Amino acid sequence: MASPFARPSRSNPSRLARGLAGLLLGSGTMHFLVPKPFDDIIPAEIPADPRLLTQVSGAAELALGAGLLLPRTRRISAVGAAALFVAVFPANVNMVRLWRDRPWPYRVIAIARLPLQFPLISAAISIARTPAVTADEPESQRSER
Repeated sequence: MASPFARPSRSNPSRLARGLAGLLLGSGTMHFLVPKPFDDIIPAEIPADPRLLTQVSGAAELALGAGLLLPRTRRISAVGAAALFVAVFPANVNMVRLWRDRPWPYRVIAIARLPLQFPLISAAISIARTPAVTADEPESQRSER
């Protein structure tokens, strides 16, 4: 299976959107099934209830993931996904700070999450720049993208 972070193929640009959608749908689901780890990494400096922020970000991930699967909402959902990845970056930075005294595998995971945000943002922007599919466009032209 191709990486969801691979550059979109000109013949099948929706592959990247499907990969990113899967990532968002999986992560969004985890926000509701196992919320505590997400609650724990929200910076204390953010003046809001961590559980509420976990639920809002999880709902946003689910909505954006679903939107990426639909051609008509793909571009706006990609813009939203890029914004979401930027918005959650402080929590990822805080995770590094909080896990500073944990065993080294945990620290590696926390640190590795930081640069991984950039390909996610880039993928979302790439999807947002892909021309929208119109209902009256012939199927042969759709597959050429």
